[in-house]
Amino acid sequence: MAALSPTLSLGPIRLTVADPVGVAAFYERAIGLRQVGESGDGVVRLGAGTDASAPSLVELVPDASAPPRTRHSCGLFHLALLVPDRRALAHALRRVARAGWRLDGASDHLVSEALYLSDPEGNGIELYRDRPRAEWRRSETGELAMATLPLDLDDLARELDGEEGDGEADRGMPPGTTLGHVHLQVADLGAAEAFYAGALDFEVTVRGYPGALFVAAGGYHHHLGLNTWASAGGPPADPAARGLRDFAIRFGDAAERDRVTNQVAEAGYLLREERDAAVAIDPFGIAVRLLA
Repeated sequence: MAALSPTLSLGPIRLTVADPVGVAAFYERAIGLRQVGESGDGVVRLGAGTDASAPSLVELVPDASAPPRTRHSCGLFHLALLVPDRRALAHALRRVARAGWRLDGASDHLVSEALYLSDPEGNGIELYRDRPRAEWRRSETGELAMATLPLDLDDLARELDGEEGDGEADRGMPPGTTLGHVHLQVADLGAAEAFYAGALDFEVTVRGYPGALFVAAGGYHHHLGLNTWASAGGPPADPAARGLRDFAIRFGDAAERDRVTNQVAEAGYLLREERDAAVAIDPFGIAVRLLA
């Protein structure tokens, strides 16, 4: 097993949606993303900042006939947008409140602080900021210390105290916002580890959460979360349903992408070639685009 490049990144993540106009309006108003790139194919591409040529983070693929995903099936638990700093997270909190949208939760994970909500079609979203890596704690065995503690929203909101122009037009998610991680519902953690830490070469960073596993590259706390909380033994992802269509892993270079792609094939996982990517299918029917 070779260590993955620390420059590895994720995105875009693609969601099949029945109402692209309504869902896009939510991501723009409540999340602060902006439409980027071309949309002649009907796909709504959403990125951060005001540069229309910025890379997309979330892409909405319309399909009015797609049925809702069943709750206990494998698929997306949440997509996680990483903002540059705590002040940006405070702005995200204010933006959600001004849009009249409710949070599903807010947590201090020791390595990060996070806000949770869901889009109009039930896709989970995490908005978070990382604490400096120097503040991350590890056990004697090297496992990262992560927890789910209540986040003090009043303290977070005070990051904006004294800011001028409280009523000014929202500038949206700032440049530098990324798809920090993707959290998946899977049917079995052993099979998930064999694929994501075995064939794809991610390092397991946290085993301490009951029913969950976290993996990453480059010493990050996690690029992928994998849990069985509602999906243990559940059915595979339905590619025709609403929700997660696929997500992309962008490797450090073409050589690394090709090496991992070969490992996926040698391990016997389903793999197909598309115009711009190799697409691996994990043991739970989830499509993963392998890019360089």
